Order: sequence, then C-alpha cells, then structure tokens
Amino acid sequence: MLLHVTFLSTLSQGSSSRLGVVVEARNITLPAGARAVLPCRSSRMIWTRDRLKDRQRVVHWDVGRVSISDTAFNDGNFSLVINNVVTTDKGVYTCNLHHHYCQVHQNIQIQLNVTKSARKEKRFWDGEKTVFVVLLGSSVVLPCVNRRPLWREGAQEDQQQVAHWDYQAPGVRPDRAERLVDLYASGERRDYGPLFSQNHMSIEEDAFTVGDFSLSISELKAADIGLYSCLLHHHYCGIQERRIFRLTVGPQLQPNPSTTRPTIQSNELPEPNIAGQLNQVALCAKAVFLCSSSAAGGERRNVDGKQKCRRADEELRTNAEKEAIRLLLRAL
Repeated sequence: MLLHVTFLSTLSQGSSSRLGVVVEARNITLPAGARAVLPCRSSRMIWTRDRLKDRQRVVHWDVGRVSISDTAFNDGNFSLVINNVVTTDKGVYTCNLHHHYCQVHQNIQIQLNVTKSARKEKRFWDGEKTVFVVLLGSSVVLPCVNRRPLWREGAQEDQQQVAHWDYQAPGVRPDRAERLVDLYASGERRDYGPLFSQNHMSIEEDAFTVGDFSLSISELKAADIGLYSCLLHHHYCGIQERRIFRLTVGPQLQPNPSTTRPTIQSNELPEPNIAGQLNQVALCAKAVFLCSSSAAGGERRNVDGKQKCRRADEELRTNAEKEAIRLLLRAL
C-alpha cells in the first residue's frame, strides 16, 4: 500500500493561532480506494461522569491557623483570614490550587511579618513573593483569588468540552473552511453535510471516553483531497489544541499479479483398472493355451498351422508383457 507521511512541524505550546494552539501538522498521501485515519487524541479531553468535582479540586494552605470563606468554590476567592495575629504567625504562607482533572497547579506565596508599630505596617513585592507586615493583634487577609470557571461551581463542564473537524478544499481560504462535525461531551453531536450520513466519514462513538477523536475516511477518492483540521476545545480547563492534516489521494493500486492465487492443475492419472486389465492378460494366456492344445491334437503335422499358432502365441505373449509393464509404470 502506498503510504507517505511527512511531519510539517510540531509547534511549541507558545505558538498559537486564532483557532488555538497548533500541536501537530502532517502531510498524508494514500491511494484512491484506501481507508484514511487522521489521528486526533488527547487524554486531557477524556470526559468522566463520576461528578466527583470536589475530589478533583483541592485548595490548601500550608502553614498557620486558617479561615477560608464557605463560598470559596462559588466565587473563586480562597483568601486566608488570620484573626488576632501573634508573633508565631510569622512565616511564608503558600496557597496551593490543584485541579487534577484539568491538570492545573498554581502556587501563591506570601511572606507574613509581625510588627508592634503601626507605622511599620506595609505591603510590598520582594521580587519573588508578596510581603505583608501587619500589626500584632490585628487581623490580616492573605489573598488567593482565581476566578477561572474551573474553580467555581455552576460551570457546565460537559457543555464546555467540544471537538470540531473542519475541511478546507484546495484553493479555499481558511476562513471559508467547511465544518464537518461537532462533538460535545454531553453526548450531543452535529453533523454538517452528507459525508457522515453516508458513512463516508466517521468518528468513534466513545470519543470522549477514551480521548480519541480521530477521523476515518473510507474509500478515498480524488474529491477528498484537502486540508483537515481537528480542533479540541475545553473551555472549562482552558484547553485549545489544533491538529492539521493535508491529505493527498494518489492513483488506485492495481492488483499485483504475483499475489494472484495460482490455479492448481492435477497431474495425477486416473486410477488404473487393474482388474479389467488383468482379465485381458488372462484371456491372452488362455488363447495361447488353446492354440498349443489344438496343435498337440493332430494339427502339428500341418506346418502352416504350427506357424500360425506359434505367431499367435508370440504375439499374445508380447502383448501380455507390454500390458504388464504399462500397468507397473502407471502404478508408480
């Protein structure tokens, strides 16, 4: 099978476009009539329905006496409140935000210093972290705020995960590309045009279960030539990835004569009729015996009769020997 794949580029996460970060680009050439699979996979797009959001999102402060608002996961405000500050509260506090599902990890460090003079209270940046100098016995709020949707309740995760496939025919501008299909983690699917309804193109039903959104194209033809784009959007986690495939369809492969199954011709001879041919030999022998007996009964004086009988005897014996040899050769 003719298969040609060229990696155009693998761009860094920092290289982005209006349609998202381009993480892969390939040239793929296949013969007409073949089946093409344009790969588009991402483990970060796997959708689970266990609804265990609280086990996926973790916020904790490393040091000190803590008080966090009960509405933290509603408004994204995880600030730490310390009342009646004492000298032993001095130190570095770290707010750790971990979202295991979206693979997001954020750390915010704050240095807390305690002073007995109100004139020395201040807040500044030391080049690495924020420093708070607070009055002994007062209250302080160490800020840790992240208002991204993934840290707040009410975000419809299954509506914010979507996979798109676009097709751009040769000579068509990118902004005029044709949408082929939209897949949502909620199970909703939108097909555009007849290609999916005619089973010419397909995506596995469990795409969001395994994170595989690869596009299969059966019975390739010249009309399938063009640029295909897989766009993965996870608005909840902030994922935008794009994979590009330039598909070229070559001539259809002709059957290889060397691979054609040969016709088997039997060289075997039919089973010899041994019994019938042995009967013929027996008849010949009987004729020789009769001829000899007749000659002994008085016709021996007749020279012509003897010669005829002798010739018949020799002829029958010769035929019998030939027949026996032929039977032996055929049996081998």
